[in-house]
Amino acid sequence: MPTATDPLGADAAWELLLGIRDARAAADAGLLPDGADDGRHWARPAAPAAEELAARYLPLCLAGPRTVFAQLGQSLDGFIATRTGDADYVTGEADRRHLHRLRALADAVLVGAGTAVADDPRLTVRACPGPDPVRVVLDPHGRVPRTRRVFTDGAAPTLWLIGPETAAERLGDGVEALVLPGPDAFAPRRLRAALAARGLGRVLVEGGGVTVSRFLRAGALDRLYLTVAPVLLGDGVPGLRFPGTPVMRHALRPPVRRTALGEDTLFELDLRPAGRTPPGGPADEAPQ
Repeated sequence: MPTATDPLGADAAWELLLGIRDARAAADAGLLPDGADDGRHWARPAAPAAEELAARYLPLCLAGPRTVFAQLGQSLDGFIATRTGDADYVTGEADRRHLHRLRALADAVLVGAGTAVADDPRLTVRACPGPDPVRVVLDPHGRVPRTRRVFTDGAAPTLWLIGPETAAERLGDGVEALVLPGPDAFAPRRLRAALAARGLGRVLVEGGGVTVSRFLRAGALDRLYLTVAPVLLGDGVPGLRFPGTPVMRHALRPPVRRTALGEDTLFELDLRPAGRTPPGGPADEAPQ
């Protein structure tokens, strides 16, 4: 059994990170501020893997009760799946664990109807310890089959967001259908506010590329985790797509951190700077 003098291991470090939501909790967990920057380090001796977990996830833990972050895994040439929709898997096992850790740090995980239809995702935490987030399915036209696992497996609560033309039918246990009044209510910043009003302030936008791009364009993302795998697909399902700038110096260049995830490279983009103009302008478009 580990003692107080043993180096802190990765598993114990992750359990501590799961409970951190503010600076006081970080200090109570044994994470002390670094003198040179805004980072923190473990007060006790820690294994390299424990230090790596704190460096990667503590900024998200301390991001506050209302933060929206997104994750995409893609090829070097910018595709998240092949032309047939096969995405199993673009990135490697280390990125899968990273994704599940992001889920465990979120109040809710959100996907668009296209992802729910194509991938039938479970959206639960399985590759690491941690609580399952509420699963949010954006389905303004009610086109997601009622047989999808988010509606039937009972593994975690599911919030089914539908438009007024879709009947709010009763689905599986733990599934709540919420009828939004019209297309404007599905706009990213309005969705963000609506979820926060229900106590779901920390939201992971997991997919797909269309939904993540819409949140990015609307300026509704605080962080973007983009994992790039050393593979070329040639064509396929694109990741980020939004109206670009004709002038290179006007391109979005947010602060970024890079780290290796096995053979993949994780880019963490900080999209929070005040006054940032969203790519393509200040649009807050709803799904079509």
